[in-house]
This record gives sequence, C-alpha cells and structure tokens, in this order.
Amino acid sequence: MRIEISRPPLLKGLAALVACAVTLGESPAQAQVKPQQGQPQVQALPTTKPPPLPSIARPPQQQGSRPPGPGAQASLPTTKPPPLPPGSGPGPGPGAPGRRAVSSGTGFVVAPGRIMTNHHVVERCQEMQARRQDGSDITARVLASDRNRDLAILAVDGDVGPALSFRGSPPPRRGETVVTYGFPLAGLLSSGPTLTTGDISALAGLGDDARQIQISAPVQPGNSGGPLLDMSGLVVGVVVSKLNAQRIAQRTGDIPQNVNFAVKGAEAIAFLREQNVTIAPSEGRDPLRSAAEVGEIADRSVLFLRCLR
Repeated sequence: MRIEISRPPLLKGLAALVACAVTLGESPAQAQVKPQQGQPQVQALPTTKPPPLPSIARPPQQQGSRPPGPGAQASLPTTKPPPLPPGSGPGPGPGAPGRRAVSSGTGFVVAPGRIMTNHHVVERCQEMQARRQDGSDITARVLASDRNRDLAILAVDGDVGPALSFRGSPPPRRGETVVTYGFPLAGLLSSGPTLTTGDISALAGLGDDARQIQISAPVQPGNSGGPLLDMSGLVVGVVVSKLNAQRIAQRTGDIPQNVNFAVKGAEAIAFLREQNVTIAPSEGRDPLRSAAEVGEIADRSVLFLRCLR
C-alpha cells in the first residue's frame, strides 16, 4: 500500500504496526487469511492505491457557517453511542383505534407475566404490543423503566413462554462465545427471529461504561432488548446499542466492524430485584450447547414487541 507523506498521525501509527507485522514475518495479506498447509509463501504488498471510501451525505450547512477546509476531520464520539433504533413497524397496530405501530424491538420472558427489554424501546409509547409464539398479539404494560441502565420491564396477562435463566456466576470473560436472538429490521428481513453469534470483546462499554460489555455478534435495529446468551443458553446481557460507524469512518477513514454493546446481566439482575421480580440466577457452569440448541432454548421465550402511538 502506498503511504502518502502528508499522512495523519493515525496512519503513521498504522504504518508502524504494519512494519512490525512484516518484521515478524507476516505480511498484511497473510494476517487476514488462514495459513495454507506446507511452507507459507510471502505475498507482495499491493502497489496500487486502495479505492476511496464511498461519499457520505452531509447535512446542509447552516447560514453563516464555514465549510470545512481540506483535510478537515470530524471529531471522534466521546459520549455513549446511541441505542439501536427500534425496527420500523409501519401500519396500524391491533391496539386502540387510530394508533399506529411506529417502531419495534425485542423482549424476553424473565418471570411469569414479566418481559424485559430496553428503556428506549418503550419510551414515549402510548401502548405496547407483544407477539406470542402462536402469532397472536397481546397488550403489554410498562411496569418499570430505568433510563440510566436502559432497561424496562413489561407486564402481560397470560402465558407468554418460559422464563430464560440468568447466569449468576462465573462472570463473563473476554473471548467467550455468545448468541443474540431477536427481531432485527422488522418488515425487511425474516418475520421470524434471527440468531447471530460472536464473542465478548471487552468487559466495559464505550468510555469504560462498567454497566455494559462489548460484543462482536452482529446486531441491527430491532435487536434492542433481546437476550445475549452464553453457550449454555443462560442470559449474560441485554442487547442495547452499536458503535456509530459513520462518524468513526469520517474521522479515521476506516469503518469499524462488529463493535456492539449489551447491558451486563448483573445490571439486569439488580434491576429485576429492585422491582421485586423473583429470579434464580444459575450458579456454576451448565452443559455447553451448540448455537442451534441455544436458539431453540431462546425461541420459546423471546417476543417481538411493537410500540404504538
């Protein structure tokens, strides 16, 4: 890759990292693919300039503002990333006449008649609807909500499935495989639940937020409020947000991948106990399962939620 003399400090650091990789006997190309059997072959570095990033639409300049000069870069975000916007849910809902489903999210059963989701999923909703496994919709009432944790508890009448169990101990570890299960991009993707897998990348969120963990499992709008499960099918977190890739790309010229966040299971347990919801977290290690088996456990307890206004 050709490096320009006018490169910013970040690219200088990147060039140093690449140089170190080459010094250690691994080319950048080899670092991205699995080694072949037998004697590895050193691949030549690319000599052509990589294609430019696609242009990003910018908001119109305010009157009197000065357009950024050449080389101007947007600042990196310093605040908590915005929560995943609930998936779209156009069309009238089955609730009160005149109300429309304006957004959607995911929730999961934590106790008989109790569903956990995110605060931002239920915020400013005049009515919440939960869809049961048989496809029928029932009204859900917001029992409690915590803006700081971004968690909420819904109350429903009737059976909505078995409660998922939380993991009390041991605490989650970096590199641990996790599973998400929810309803992303409602109306665009499958109408059924979607399963993704990934790892726990860090034990804190953006800005060292101790209430969250960072995960690599892909999530999309509509995954908000869904469970993050370990490979025993126990809840270790609640999916909440993802990094703003557009802002990072504007600043660094690189698009971050698979940087997502979940509220820690310990925070969810504390919130449930504060609201007098009886749960019994699992202590010790349960048998490990495949991702498909974990999905089968979650499927009976994860619900599609709609916000009506």
